[in-house]
Amino acid sequence: MAPSRAMILIYLFTFSLFSPTYAQKVVPKSPPSPPLDDLAPAPAPSSDLCNGIWLSYTYLSGKKIHPVKKLPKQPYSFKSELTILNNDEVALKSWMVFVGFQHGELLVSASNVVLNNGSSLPGFVDEGAVFSGYPMANLKTAIQTAGALDQMSVTVEFEGTQFGVKPPKVPLPHNISLANDGYICPKPVKEGNVTLNTCCTRDPDYKPKMTVKDEFLPRQNGDLTIMYDVTKSYEGSYWAQVTMTNHNQLGRLDYWKLSWNWMNDEFIKDMKGAYPDVVDANDCMNGPQSVQYQGLDWSTVLNCYRRPTIVDLPPQYANDTTLGKIPNCCRNGTILPPGMDESKSVSSFLIQVNKMPPQMNQSVVEPPQNWQIKGILNPTYTCGPPVRVSPSEFPSANGLPINTTVFASWQVVCNITKPKNTPPKCCVSFSSYFNDSIVPCKTCACGCPKNTGKTCSTTAPAMFLPPEAQLIPFDNRTKLSVAWAQLNHRPIPNPLPCSDNCGVSINWHLFTDFNKGWSARVTIFNWEETIFADWFVAAEMKNAAAGFQKAYSFNGTVMGDDNTTIFMQGIEGLNYLMGETNGTKISDPRVPGKQQSVLSFTKKPTPGIRVAERDGFPTKFYFNGEECSLPSILPINSGYRKGPLTLIPVLIAILVLFFIQ
Repeated sequence: MAPSRAMILIYLFTFSLFSPTYAQKVVPKSPPSPPLDDLAPAPAPSSDLCNGIWLSYTYLSGKKIHPVKKLPKQPYSFKSELTILNNDEVALKSWMVFVGFQHGELLVSASNVVLNNGSSLPGFVDEGAVFSGYPMANLKTAIQTAGALDQMSVTVEFEGTQFGVKPPKVPLPHNISLANDGYICPKPVKEGNVTLNTCCTRDPDYKPKMTVKDEFLPRQNGDLTIMYDVTKSYEGSYWAQVTMTNHNQLGRLDYWKLSWNWMNDEFIKDMKGAYPDVVDANDCMNGPQSVQYQGLDWSTVLNCYRRPTIVDLPPQYANDTTLGKIPNCCRNGTILPPGMDESKSVSSFLIQVNKMPPQMNQSVVEPPQNWQIKGILNPTYTCGPPVRVSPSEFPSANGLPINTTVFASWQVVCNITKPKNTPPKCCVSFSSYFNDSIVPCKTCACGCPKNTGKTCSTTAPAMFLPPEAQLIPFDNRTKLSVAWAQLNHRPIPNPLPCSDNCGVSINWHLFTDFNKGWSARVTIFNWEETIFADWFVAAEMKNAAAGFQKAYSFNGTVMGDDNTTIFMQGIEGLNYLMGETNGTKISDPRVPGKQQSVLSFTKKPTPGIRVAERDGFPTKFYFNGEECSLPSILPINSGYRKGPLTLIPVLIAILVLFFIQ
């Protein structure tokens, strides 16, 4: 019996709903590599045969420590040493060594080095760590010293805790290598059971920015650089100018805090352009400083902490003859990207430092170590050690058309990093004209509360929200979110999901989508009490940024090396993002600071763009340089998404019926 036309139509329509599947390509597996233990061990290299930089790590001792049988892995103490020997024909300046710790090591002490990331000990180094030489940062050659090992080499003594490696097994690192540019280090060779050796040589293809005869290392590039310029040096004290310069177009600091470690009991006598966050001289009065500086009026000393924290001054002190009058000072801790305002991408201050024996000579100055800088709702910066560079030059203070060279200069390079397990500080929600629900920020997007108890779930997915919930603090959203879930027949977790805990949240709303263009609306909510001056946001949209036309309430431009990022900032009069304030009535919830703008796009330079399905939403979003958390799903509309796909099969079915007739 021949099928009827109606049956043919149903068959074609049903067949068109299913997308074709494709067979997965089978890639043949490569033969497994033999285990390392089965390979013939290479002969252990000898330092006498190394004409480069010799590195040797030796495990010395270890023992079981408490608690016993309480932790997932038993802790053991360990002692080891690392030797760096310069057998090359050129000096090794500002040496840095990577040690690939791999057994959950907590390093308690390390001699003759500082951690290259600016942190202090004790601290975990279980993912490996880079160490910089201190106080012996440079290693001379045998030629320069007639073979004097005390000037050619240094030994680092490590002491710490490792987890899970029970003696007689030895917790060796997986690698040791020189971290200086321009060197090649082969995989270290095991000598016996307790030692790793390697010989690093200069890379013949590396093109240095200096010659071997240069006295100082060249200045390096980084997201943020800090110059420590000693402008005046006296017997027992000196003045230094500290200058922070931002080089990253999306990097930024708000209310910056700068800290470091004094290594020789120095203390801060005076400052101009900035101030310690705590004025306290008690550590000096009760320490060796009071013996060295008898008769000093300690009420005028600003800070005696071994690790002081410096903060910027408010703008009203910029012209103060006592505290200000320093170029680029007193901006309340704001350092902008150079693309926003190059004159505000630099911050400076002066500091008077009193030294302690045996560093009292006028010609002896050592900069502080372990530099760190951070802001509020800003990227995380990791700073390297101070590196001696050629002395900086400043315009003559007398107005003469000449430059004055400072006594000595050091450069600290800081780069934006993403530390492991560190949550962001801002988040983004998505919404669209074709869906009533808002896809909210993720549960615990910016970190979970320390003690959740049974009040909220850290694993339950965030609940969709009605639009009006965005203006209400999270703690007041419960009734709205539950009622919205019931209305839309969605499950309600018990307990309810924890909040996102973000200080700033942004809503990206797909506003319109038509034949020749589309639009989006960006709304920024500040749930902090902090006011953000000269704020900015940036949306990375690889497939849509080329069609950006205008931001109506913000200043918007397309930037980046490949022009895929839309940079937005407040126009004059709207460049302050206010903090959270009380509601109109005492019973009303608090109200966030808010800024909003509509963005318009054209589809002409982006043919084939799929606005609603992905391209109309950012793939990365930044607030004041901090990368925000994005939702893992997009707003959907089944009718919208299926419309274009089902229309073609229906037309085909109609044509088939026509020809059958």
